[in-house]
Amino acid sequence: MTKFNEYNLKPFILEAVEKLGFTEPTPIQKEIVPHILKGNSAIGQSHTGTGKTHSFIIPIAERIDTSRPEVQAVICAPTRELGTQIYAEMMKLVEGSDIEVKSFIGGTDKQRSINKLKTQPHIVIGTPGRLRDLVKENALLVHTGKILVVDEADLAFDLGFIEEIDQVAGKMQENLEMYVFSATIPEKLKPFLKKYMESPVHVKIGDKRPTADGLDFYLLPARSKRKVERLKEVMGIINPYLCIIFVNTKTNADYVAGELGKAGIRVGRVHGDLAPRERVKMMKQIRDLEYQYIVATDLAARGIDIQGVSHVINYELPEDLEFFIHRVGRTARAGMKGLAITIFNPEEEDAIVRVEKMGIPFQQKDIVKGEFVDLKNRHSRKSRTRTPNEADAKAKTMVHKPKAVKPGYKKKMKWKMDEIKKVERRKNRKK
Repeated sequence: MTKFNEYNLKPFILEAVEKLGFTEPTPIQKEIVPHILKGNSAIGQSHTGTGKTHSFIIPIAERIDTSRPEVQAVICAPTRELGTQIYAEMMKLVEGSDIEVKSFIGGTDKQRSINKLKTQPHIVIGTPGRLRDLVKENALLVHTGKILVVDEADLAFDLGFIEEIDQVAGKMQENLEMYVFSATIPEKLKPFLKKYMESPVHVKIGDKRPTADGLDFYLLPARSKRKVERLKEVMGIINPYLCIIFVNTKTNADYVAGELGKAGIRVGRVHGDLAPRERVKMMKQIRDLEYQYIVATDLAARGIDIQGVSHVINYELPEDLEFFIHRVGRTARAGMKGLAITIFNPEEEDAIVRVEKMGIPFQQKDIVKGEFVDLKNRHSRKSRTRTPNEADAKAKTMVHKPKAVKPGYKKKMKWKMDEIKKVERRKNRKK
C-alpha cells in the first residue's frame, strides 16, 4: 500500500500532508504524482472529490527550485472560485518554505496584480484571461516556466477560455510539460492537447459512484426565501436520528445556530474556534444524543468521528467542492440509509453543475404544504432538441454580419433576426 512518505518528498511537504490528515494517496494521486515528479506530461480524467487538486500541487511544490527567483509552474483554473481554492490549498502545502506563490484572478484590480509582480513568483495560479493579460503586459514572465496545469479543462473549453490558455502556453518553454485534468475530454479539445502534448500518459479513474449506495441526494431551491427559513421548513419535515448542518465559516455557524435557537430548536455547534475543553464537552453531548441537530464547519467536522448521522444538510455549498463528498460521506455508513439535502440559490447553479459532474445524482425537490415534492429536472429545457423552422432559416439568410463592425453589432443583428422571425411566423399562422 503506497504512503506519501514513499515519494521521497521534502520534509515541509510531508509535514503539511500530515497536517491535512492525508496518509495514503487516492487512486488519482497514486497515478499522477509519480508522472509529475518525473516530468512526464499527463491527462488525468477524474471527477472532483477524488483528490485531484493535491495530485498536482504536491509534486509541483516538490519540484520547485527556490534558488531560481523565476516562474517555474503555471496553474490555470477556469473560474475565480476554483483559482482561489487551489491557491488556498497550495499555501497550506508550502507553509514554512521559501516557495513564492501568487494568485491572479479576474474581477480584481489589474494594476494591483501588475504591482505584485515586481518580483516573479515560483508558482502562479490564476484564471486564463487575467494570466493572458499579465503576460501581454510583460508583467508576468512565463518564458522560464516549464510546467503548465490546466484544471477542469472541459469547463475551460465550455467557457471559451482555451484561446487564452493557448496564448499563455505559447510563451512558456519549448519543452513544456502539460498536465490536464478534466471529467471529460471533448473532441474539440483534442487539437489543443495535441499541439502541446506528445504521447501524454492518459490516466482515467473509474466513473463509479463516489458515495454510498444507501444515500439519496435532494436538491432544494431556496426560492425567494432566506436560506435559514428554508432550513427551518426542511427541519419541520425530517425527523433525523442525528443531522449535521454544514456551513462554511464560524460566523455562519454562530448565525445559523442562533436563528434556530430563536425558533426554539436546540442545536450543537462545532467549529474551529471552540476551545479544547468546549470541544470535548460538545463531543460528549453529541455522543450522549443531547442534540438532534449539529451546525458544523468543514474544518471542524473533518477528523472527528460522529456516529449515527442519518441526515446531512448543506446550508452552503463548500468553498472547496471536493469537501462535498466528505460531507455527505458522514451519513449512510455501515450499510445504513442516509439523506443529503442541499439548499441552493440561483448564483450557486454553476457550482451545482460541477457537483453533478462528480457523479452526484441529485433529485430535484420543492416543499409544498409541509412535504417534499418532485420538481421538473433543471436541465430539461437545455436538453430539448430544437428543430429548425422556416422562420429561423429565413432570418439567418437575410441578416449578415456588417463589413465594418461597430460596438453592439451583435445585439442589432439579433434584433433584426427576431423581427424577421415574428413576421415569418405571422405569415405561417395565416396560411
